Amino acid sequence: MFPELNNLLNTTPDRAEQGKLTLLCDAKTDGSFLVHHFLSFYLKANCKVCFVALIQSFSHYNIVGQKLGVNLTMARERGQLVFLEGLKSAVDVFFQAQEKPHPLQFLREASAGNLKPLFEFVRVALKPVDSGAAGWTYPVLLVDDLSVLLSLGLGAVAVLDFIHYCRATLCWELKGNVVVLVHDSGDVEDEENDILLNGLSHQSHLILRAEGLATGFCRDVHGQCVVPARCHSPTPSWSCFCHIRHLLPPWVKAPLRPPQKQMLPCFLYSLQNCEPIKPLFFINYPASCISFFLSFFFF
Repeated sequence: MFPELNNLLNTTPDRAEQGKLTLLCDAKTDGSFLVHHFLSFYLKANCKVCFVALIQSFSHYNIVGQKLGVNLTMARERGQLVFLEGLKSAVDVFFQAQEKPHPLQFLREASAGNLKPLFEFVRVALKPVDSGAAGWTYPVLLVDDLSVLLSLGLGAVAVLDFIHYCRATLCWELKGNVVVLVHDSGDVEDEENDILLNGLSHQSHLILRAEGLATGFCRDVHGQCVVPARCHSPTPSWSCFCHIRHLLPPWVKAPLRPPQKQMLPCFLYSLQNCEPIKPLFFINYPASCISFFLSFFFF
């Protein structure tokens, strides 16, 4: 979990909003650090998390989670985390007899039609438990990532239907949250991916978009993280741009001026209640031992 990102979004594990759909999007860069952030965030918030992981193995997420302060193995053992490992489950679908429909049953179907088995898996995993069992604050669904489902033969409409049912069940009925990652194909013509991305963009309450530089790779700046404002008022909305700069390794201490001595050109405000926030901060990404320097500009 990155505290600096929490400050930007004006949220903490103790007072996180409920009933929200968060869209994570990356274009020409890797946005997986956002997935690790929200996974550790909701585990620290004592939420019941159903993680549909279609990209990496459980050991990968567990290693990164330990560096972010959470233990996925212990969370799974005590029932807080329900982990669907897509890489392993795909093999079981093809080579093992299934007594009941598998969450990824569409892989065995000639024409992949819907994700009803996957939705039933999520619904059962996050259904409210008895009062005598361990009580969690609220349920959370995390998917990494939805673009893989398109590559496996599903259509954008089927994926959007799946998210619609998950949102209706979790966000409306159970007052939980849904967080999904989708890749932006960018210059590549991919109609199905564009339909999926546009559809989720209209439904989501918060969008975090990690982008690569338009000019290509740079030694100092790797990209930017755009946070469009979701505002329904008639006044024009604004966006926050986070420029990601590659600095020295974390074991090299670079001299920095204290934040209180920096001359700010203007006050920067958070997305929710217009409280001043720091324009400069560091993020250490433990998975790759890379330090990120983020600066925010409002337009």
